[in-house]
Amino acid sequence: MALDMFQATVAPCARALTNLSAILNKAESYATARKIDPLTLLNARLFPDMLPLTMQIVIAGDIARGGAARLAGAEVPAFEAGQGSFAELVDGVQRSIGFLHTLKPEQFVGAEDRTVTWSTRSSTKHMQGTPYLFDHVLPNVYFHVTTAYDILRQCGLDIGKKDYLGTN
Repeated sequence: MALDMFQATVAPCARALTNLSAILNKAESYATARKIDPLTLLNARLFPDMLPLTMQIVIAGDIARGGAARLAGAEVPAFEAGQGSFAELVDGVQRSIGFLHTLKPEQFVGAEDRTVTWSTRSSTKHMQGTPYLFDHVLPNVYFHVTTAYDILRQCGLDIGKKDYLGTN
């Protein structure tokens, strides 16, 4: 059976971002109920040399969107990410999910063998589609979503595995 790159890309990225959006909504309610300045949570980090919650969320959306677009042979959409409030972050996550749902299965035909090229801050990288998805895109999306979850859990938000995994 051949790997369905559309299903292997869009479904897990959309699910991770959907669950992240729900967690962010819980975090906003938590901050309101506890009278916590939202910036306290938005700027929280697991460790001083790690990026804050806001950037974990922005990066998760960027990687999911960019990875899916590159695999689909589509233009990578650039979103201006608002980072000043939970509402802006949720909006950015929702726009990323919306983009994922615009992609069509036929765009992914041959993606497993397609050479994907992208730029980082320090270099240009190239990988074939399957390793790009499984060794770069999905691990990075999960890393940043998990880190956002961990930051909020450390800040006292009552979330658990079901929040992270969502419902099927």
